[in-house]
Amino acid sequence: MGISRKWIGILITVFTCILFLIMMFPFFIVVINSAKASLEIITDPISMPEKWSQLFENIKIIWDKPTIRYASSVFSSTVITTGSLFFISVFSAMAAWMLVRTKSKLSTFIFLLFLSGLIIPFQVVMFPLVELFRRIREFTGIHMLKTYHGMILTYIGFGAPMAVFLFHGFIKSIPKELEEAATIDGCNKFQIFFRIIMPILKPIFVTVIILNAIWIWNDFLLPSLILGVGQEIQTIPLAIANFAGSFVKKWDLIMTAVLMAAIPIIIGFLIGQKHIIKGMVSGSIK
Repeated sequence: MGISRKWIGILITVFTCILFLIMMFPFFIVVINSAKASLEIITDPISMPEKWSQLFENIKIIWDKPTIRYASSVFSSTVITTGSLFFISVFSAMAAWMLVRTKSKLSTFIFLLFLSGLIIPFQVVMFPLVELFRRIREFTGIHMLKTYHGMILTYIGFGAPMAVFLFHGFIKSIPKELEEAATIDGCNKFQIFFRIIMPILKPIFVTVIILNAIWIWNDFLLPSLILGVGQEIQTIPLAIANFAGSFVKKWDLIMTAVLMAAIPIIIGFLIGQKHIIKGMVSGSIK
């Protein structure tokens, strides 16, 4: 019996290592090809680079290339991602808190309405969404397409359902007596939420922020619909798409730009992975 368990452990370890190598292989390809010239990539894409200094040369070309405007795309991605994460996390937490503490048929209906956002595919609503933004401009004069606020508002709409679902499950584990004690001490609703509830929600806050940051930072389809490729406001994925023309694809710059875009998300994920696991587990079992 001991031998069988030992071999099962070895097989699980070997399978885990193989699975890890398979999942890391695309990232390995990106890293080694980001330090190559375009011809070197086309000739042998899986070989090690001749000189790693080519990586810094590629970064300099990307950063200084006026037609790509990579620096401005980093700024745009940062503004859109930061603004979207702030409103998604705070508003979703407030909404979930009220839905948990308000026991009525209306609150149940609103919660199910949020959950329906997880079921409806994005492809079904993407063209009606663009048409809706055009109608808003016609009737109100407020520009929604090719703007920061239009992009952030869109991400709030698509990110809130999952965030509300996660916060809802976590808030159920918070004793209501804490809020009742705060009410007796003279706290209003906003003070109760921001001083008592929000600090307790730290693990699930990190979970929501990291998961949505990965999605928003790397998203291509939604910005291409709302902002358009080659416009004044563009995110990093849209800037990377400019390296792939109709006849020429600059694979060295594409790989380097992909690596540059991935590094901030990887660092953020490594820093917050402990809180992600804690938040997901707490929200699912309590």
